[in-house]
Amino acid sequence: MAFENILLDTADGVATVTVNRPAKLNALNRATIAELTACFTALQADDGVRAVILTGAGEKAFVAGADISELADLRADQAERYALAGQRLMDLIENLGKPVIAAVNGFALGGGCELAMACTLRYAAEAARLGLPETGLGLIPGFGGTQRLARLVGRGRAQELVLTGEMINAEQALAIGLVNRVVPTSDLDGAVRELAGKLAGKSLLTLRLALRAVGEGLQMTQDRGCGLEAALFGVAAASDDAREGCNAFLEKRKPEFKDR
Repeated sequence: MAFENILLDTADGVATVTVNRPAKLNALNRATIAELTACFTALQADDGVRAVILTGAGEKAFVAGADISELADLRADQAERYALAGQRLMDLIENLGKPVIAAVNGFALGGGCELAMACTLRYAAEAARLGLPETGLGLIPGFGGTQRLARLVGRGRAQELVLTGEMINAEQALAIGLVNRVVPTSDLDGAVRELAGKLAGKSLLTLRLALRAVGEGLQMTQDRGCGLEAALFGVAAASDDAREGCNAFLEKRKPEFKDR
């Protein structure tokens, strides 16, 4: 696929998606949202892709937010449609059925922070800055930020960050659970690629079942979630990949998964 605002590279089962608008700090305009949606839809259907890395071009920003020039004069109905388009993209990434790793290499603000939160895992460079500054513009987060942030860091911290609109640094984000790991800026690409490679070596069937257990289980009571887990464990245990994985362990060799 040919894109104007993003780059796509695939190698060894890992796809790297780069938002490529460095002059705009990789801000999300309508065209970029549409391209990301088309790209992730294709990656979801591609069983050759087992893990995805999402990052931003340049040294300053992951994604610095939505493109404010597109927001200034929207009517309420237009703004709602804009938000829903962004939310559809975030839902697609969150429920891709394979792990998506955000390599937060700089500013992840507003829509950029929401994009990172939709990913499965978030690795941040030491220089990264994250936040939801929308209230300073007379707005609120619209791409799912109010919902995902509270689920990731708790209601109190989420409300503080949303209401104040303040940025936090990478170490603060790590302390509250907004990112999984902080690494030196020069090491971010290597750390993320090492993680993606490890995930790409696993059974795609297993990854999908594990992601489903966590994602759907969070929407249930713990008892119902455990019931779902047991059912999905049964599916996994009856698979060819489970037999291969257990036999490989007993035979002290590397498993060769077939995703079935």
